Amino acid sequence: MRLVSWNVNGLRSCVNKGFNDYFKETDADIFCVQETKLQEGQISLEYGEEYVQFWNYAVKKGYSGTAVITRIKPLTVRYGIEEDHEPEGRVLTLEFDDFYLVTVYTPNAKRDLSRLEYRLEWEDRFRTYLQELDKLKPVIVCGDLNVAHQEIDIKNAKGNRGASGFTDEEREKMTRLLDAGFIDTFRHLYPDRADVYSWWSNMPGVRDRNVGWRIDYFLASARLAPSITDAKIDCHIKGSDHCPVILELA
Repeated sequence: MRLVSWNVNGLRSCVNKGFNDYFKETDADIFCVQETKLQEGQISLEYGEEYVQFWNYAVKKGYSGTAVITRIKPLTVRYGIEEDHEPEGRVLTLEFDDFYLVTVYTPNAKRDLSRLEYRLEWEDRFRTYLQELDKLKPVIVCGDLNVAHQEIDIKNAKGNRGASGFTDEEREKMTRLLDAGFIDTFRHLYPDRADVYSWWSNMPGVRDRNVGWRIDYFLASARLAPSITDAKIDCHIKGSDHCPVILELA
């Protein structure tokens, strides 16, 4: 089984930069998208009856949003992590026979860290939500988690210490999530692989020099580890300031 996750930073723009070609090339069983930045009716993706699509739109136009395109039909679908619909469209949960799939676009703390307090509170709610799901069946979490967890996950760790996405507080929340029974699938397979990133600033030359951050992940319940056959980062794929990440399961 192949699962793909991509923060497209505006799906309409990404479609004009090769999204459909990549979608068809990867032949994913489940394809997750974050930061769609659109409302219902603003795009039409035609992949035939083989796939079903689920969308969680933000109330604010041109902001956030998540989607899942899957050839495996889910048993249930949930929008948000609370019973009431979350206005930023950040989380979609699909229940399958053997696992839950959660795609997420984690709130950014903002450059001035003005949203850090909210971010940390959100992290606690999200971790509790995943733990409750994990009691029922294994969980796969994918998306833009907006944090480089370890120094190996960022090009300039020393210079970025304390910056949004690399604060001690955000990194500690990621540690707590992993300690709650989840694994970072890429690091599980490649603990020492360096200079592999999933996001680059749009400043000129940054991506060409590979000055990046690894902030897009596939996490999984630890008991799924024996089923993981590969975890990839398609660094060469453009169309967004993020690149796609892939998880393959036996």
